Amino acid sequence: MMDSFTYEALPMRVMFGSGALSRIAEETDRLGLRRVLVLSTPEQRDLADQVAAVLGDRSAGVFDQARPHVPVPTVAAASRAAAESRADGCVAAGGGSTIGLGKALALRQDLPVVALPTTYAGSEMTPIWGLTENNRKQTGRDRRVLPRSVVYDPDLIASLPATVAATSGLNAIAHAVEALYAPDVSPVIAAMAEQGVRDLASNFTGPAALRGAWLCGACLGATTMGLHHKLCHVLGGMLDLPHAETHAILLPHVAAFNLPAAPDAAAALSRALNTDDPAAALAKLTADTGAPTNLAALGVTETDLASVVNEVLANPYANPRPVHRPDLEALLHRAFRPA
Repeated sequence: MMDSFTYEALPMRVMFGSGALSRIAEETDRLGLRRVLVLSTPEQRDLADQVAAVLGDRSAGVFDQARPHVPVPTVAAASRAAAESRADGCVAAGGGSTIGLGKALALRQDLPVVALPTTYAGSEMTPIWGLTENNRKQTGRDRRVLPRSVVYDPDLIASLPATVAATSGLNAIAHAVEALYAPDVSPVIAAMAEQGVRDLASNFTGPAALRGAWLCGACLGATTMGLHHKLCHVLGGMLDLPHAETHAILLPHVAAFNLPAAPDAAAALSRALNTDDPAAALAKLTADTGAPTNLAALGVTETDLASVVNEVLANPYANPRPVHRPDLEALLHRAFRPA
């Protein structure tokens, strides 16, 4: 029971509502920004151009080369674009890849970030940054990378393909699951995590799902990451795997491993998912949504697994259950093999 705990709220401003994109200039004005660089992936260039049009003469242009796992060369290119355009801030319009790039610019160039999320990734609610170099992903925490403002517009989520919404939603659920058994969980975070899982598991579309992702992201931002996120960081950095799909595949396997050692977390998830077996319910939810269910489907080979195990054990994250090599090898082989 959490009879003693510490909770520290993060300084986040949120604007939520249909059509909120049209008010994004209000947020940049509130921050005193005059030349704002819009960030996106190549696939979301149209959205970036729409944001730039809303910003009008506040826009310093568009950098549309954000990539998964935030490669260091991409950050260098974005930094040059920001310097050449004399940007004093940026709007990160997209999912975790784009928001991660905005965080890297905040960390390295001290540029304030306004986030406009288009998935359920939740990165916009955390002080966690990640950079990938030489097939290794480094992460850290720094409040300088927190977006100064987050603009949630459910209209942007409505167009997500069903499979993308599902994997993104499962990614968000993974944040909450891990927060529930984190060593620094508090009653506030536990309540947010339970509600976030409930909101997302019932439906991966609509404003309720976006609010659930907000809650799940805030949980990740307030707690220590464990085995699940360590595995995803290693797999993503080493093998360049898609972020959300990797989270979706690993979620039920890591939950099955950890929840027996975290009874309070298991009870919260049982309530949120209306089940006596939350790990099995998460596996069923993954399968029912059509999300990939094994690492082989992402191109991982069995020979890759040994290197992943070595990297995870070389620098482990906090976890409610000790992680030994045989257990980790067995977990990864279960996640690797097609069901």
